[in-house]
Amino acid sequence: MDARKIEDKYSYRVAWSPADKEYVGLCAEFPSLSWLAPSLIGALNGIRKLAIETIRDLHRNGEAIPAPLSGRSYSGQFKIRIPPFMHRRLVLEAEENRVSLNRLISSKLAIS
Repeated sequence: MDARKIEDKYSYRVAWSPADKEYVGLCAEFPSLSWLAPSLIGALNGIRKLAIETIRDLHRNGEAIPAPLSGRSYSGQFKIRIPPFMHRRLVLEAEENRVSLNRLISSKLAIS
């Protein structure tokens, strides 16, 4: 059994915020939470602490605690609707490059 706490399994990200002139810490599982700090480490520690407090509040109130994204499994498949002209353009590009449509789209996604 994994002994790590749930908050250690969440997806944290720290980025520079030009508007705030500080680092902002974010947690994907709690999109409404953020933490500003003058240092990268401060923003990471701040958002982690805020996530822990939020988990405790949710638990205390009997509310659902979000499952960590890291624990989910992914099939590697998803469906997307695009306009017919774009579908045709992509099929032609795939044919011209002698690759499958799936391979072409995967490579385009990998570049972005």
